[in-house]
Amino acid sequence: MSLISVNNLTFGYEGSLENVFEDVSFNIDTDWKLGLIGRNGKGKTTFLKLLLGEYEYRGTISKNVEFDYFPFEVKDKKRLTIEIVNEIAPNVEDWEVIKELNLLNTDAEILYRNFNLLSGGEQIKVLLISLFLKGNNFLLIDEPTNHLDSETRENLVKYLSRKKGFITVSHDRNFLDKVVDHIISINNTNIDIQKGNFSSWQKNKEAQDNFELTQNEKLIKDINRLEVASKNTANWSNKIEKSKYNTTNSGSSIDRGYVGHQSAKMMKKSKVIEKRIEKSIEEKSNLLNNIDRNDSLKIVPLETRKNSLVIARELEIKYEDKSIFNKISFEINSGDRVAIIGKNGIGKSSILKLIIGNEIQYNGTLNVANDLKISYVSQSTQDLKGTLKKYVSISGASESIFKAMLSKMGFSKLDFDKKLEEMSEGQKKKVLIARSISESANIYIWDEPLNYIDILTRIQIEEAILKYKPTIIFVEHDEMFIKNVATKIVDLRNINNW
Repeated sequence: MSLISVNNLTFGYEGSLENVFEDVSFNIDTDWKLGLIGRNGKGKTTFLKLLLGEYEYRGTISKNVEFDYFPFEVKDKKRLTIEIVNEIAPNVEDWEVIKELNLLNTDAEILYRNFNLLSGGEQIKVLLISLFLKGNNFLLIDEPTNHLDSETRENLVKYLSRKKGFITVSHDRNFLDKVVDHIISINNTNIDIQKGNFSSWQKNKEAQDNFELTQNEKLIKDINRLEVASKNTANWSNKIEKSKYNTTNSGSSIDRGYVGHQSAKMMKKSKVIEKRIEKSIEEKSNLLNNIDRNDSLKIVPLETRKNSLVIARELEIKYEDKSIFNKISFEINSGDRVAIIGKNGIGKSSILKLIIGNEIQYNGTLNVANDLKISYVSQSTQDLKGTLKKYVSISGASESIFKAMLSKMGFSKLDFDKKLEEMSEGQKKKVLIARSISESANIYIWDEPLNYIDILTRIQIEEAILKYKPTIIFVEHDEMFIKNVATKIVDLRNINNW
């Protein structure tokens, strides 16, 4: 059995007031398939780069395999794809490459096209098989499913479930359940490894959290009771001690030796109670450290007397006078939660942009109710620049509500001071979501809102949507989110479903 051993790992960024990792130790079997999870900003990508040796740290990381990182950076993308494969895995024969592509339901002809002409999904497949074919390596796979359509994700699931020896960072619960056999979670105070998939980890986490919460309540009651007992015992001891100098009604002296003995006995009892208090406080301090605050997000949708908000009839979107999908018809009524699904590039985002009023070439009819307040979340975060305060001011959202939503999604006080362009992709997406749910709107239109967003926040968003029931139309590839949230589906693979 080969191990990757991490011992007393401590790391913090220069100038930061807090370390990202503090005295962390654990072992990983190189045959495991690990899912790496944790809140955005907790250090998942940082941890992968520490394994790669890209940062200086205290402690040791020992291993007898080489680490390879995905996504692999391709310098010249205009070359033939087979040339890039041979560069990554120089000792691999063509038949081995073709065999791996077959496992991904991908035609071998892509090997003889220029890499830059491949789709995003095809590029991911080529780079993954190349890294797995390289041999004697342990893969560090950083969020492989972002922007992938459901079909490509499913191919990737089937492929990775047959492999071993990797850590994958992912926020897709369905993906983790089907692919990994261990979960490595970056918590508030430690890194924890458990055997199983995400669902089993979540069940264990909930049980541990509930136990700690119950134990914490019990200790609080015990401490309060013991503190009262300690105070009373100490008071009794003092009263008994003072009584040594009193006399009886008959004028005779009090037996001071006996009284002193009783006083010492009560004082000893008081000290015993104090020690029990200290022990209970110490036990209490070891609880709740890794319980994430799962505060409820809030959405305040605007009510409308109109029932039909969006009606599409025989709609087809065109690029350069060519239809990109067959004609579709659908209707969005007040209270509907509509998911648009289909392959990448088929026009899902274009439908959303058409609804919000962008100029897009189309045939058919699209009627959007007048005077609707729409809250839109773009797929892209590239326009996020400057300070958070300025962004809130420009957006017109309430700064206090906006920051409260971000805080509930895991933002710290230090995060609020970051420039938007310096934030992680997950944090940027949270900024867009927080701005949207801080707005009161008749309809919320979200384009791939969950890319890069951690699992706990995804669950918070789900729960808020189910609780406040906004009218929402969205594009998303997270199957579990769609299953839990959507009341209607617009399936561009099967346009006759309505």
